[in-house]
Amino acid sequence: MNNIIALPHHPATARHILPLEDTRQAAHLQQRNIIPEPAAAPVVPPTVFRKGLLLHCGAEVVDRRTLSHVETPSCTESWFPLPHDFLLKEVESQLAAYGFGIGETTHALSHEGKRYFGVLQILRPDDGPGDYSWIVGIRNSHDKTFPASLVMGTRVFVCDNLAFNGEVKLSRKHTRFAVRDLRFMTSRAVGRLGEQFHREDERIAAYKKQRLTDKAAHDLLIRAVDCRAITPTVLPEVIRYWREPLHEEFRSRTVWSLFNAFTEQFKAVNPHVVAKRSQALHGLCDSVCGLIA
Repeated sequence: MNNIIALPHHPATARHILPLEDTRQAAHLQQRNIIPEPAAAPVVPPTVFRKGLLLHCGAEVVDRRTLSHVETPSCTESWFPLPHDFLLKEVESQLAAYGFGIGETTHALSHEGKRYFGVLQILRPDDGPGDYSWIVGIRNSHDKTFPASLVMGTRVFVCDNLAFNGEVKLSRKHTRFAVRDLRFMTSRAVGRLGEQFHREDERIAAYKKQRLTDKAAHDLLIRAVDCRAITPTVLPEVIRYWREPLHEEFRSRTVWSLFNAFTEQFKAVNPHVVAKRSQALHGLCDSVCGLIA
């Protein structure tokens, strides 16, 4: 695509390894005969306690220090959990290596620290549309519910709505080779972000252009339940956000306005679920805008 901005490739990406200040994490990796090499880590961005990640089910938004003190379970013969903070540092390192700047960050823990979800704002290399930012989501678990993964998305400034798309697994169910393969898989995933973010810009531009009648919007609402982008119980709430937008920016009757009616309700949903639901919502809106066959 002609409008893709080339981001610099770091020739030493494969050898860029983060220092581990937390001795528990170092010991955890030494059990696997992996000795981290010293290297300069990127500047730690500020942590923001963003209401969009105030979760239910006992989850909470935490600061970086709290995240670094989460204890990682001992490994077994077939399961090698990754420390949350180690995964975060690896992603930050690869983002820096590929020339991405990091802005605000938000980190959330649930299930007594066993599940982690982080959101990193990515600083654009251009002016961009101005009403939303690029973000990267990171998730990890210590209870075997899902492998470490990376997902790209957007955050709308006026309402703090988050949406994700394009999840990439960074480990194979925390197998014995999870740490060994993490750097390569993270580097590969981050290397694709530039193109993915610009495709997302094109998608949102199409959403803003495509107008909707109330009848078409109501049809989309029902189809959203069918594809599990939302549950039937929250349907009235999304309808209310569509009919009575919370922000002036969404008074135009477009796919973008309806999309944000959905993502406004996502604030009450665990981000691990939001990642799945927003991808289903993207597929639905893409079909309306003619972006997929």
